[in-house]
Amino acid sequence: MPSLVSVRPLADYCVHLAYDDGVSGQVDLSHLTGKGVFSAWHDLTFFKQVTIGEFGELSWGSDIELCPDALYLQLTGKAAEQIFPGMSVNSHA
Repeated sequence: MPSLVSVRPLADYCVHLAYDDGVSGQVDLSHLTGKGVFSAWHDLTFFKQVTIGEFGELSWGSDIELCPDALYLQLTGKAAEQIFPGMSVNSHA
């Protein structure tokens, strides 16, 4: 899986992400704002303090983290099976 190499906060609870495979773009996180721990984002100064954490995750201090792999899938519009060829989705009826 590509690694996140940069993050930049944007307006309206969006972030610009760049990965080491050249993929980059904007991800809208506004749907999370105000829900649970994400209520901290009502303080825009806090939202703008986003960093890349120790394990490559998006981080806002020690309380809020987002998975870079899930954001990569959202950014590219790909399914996990396209990124991880050995992965299969089994449905049970």
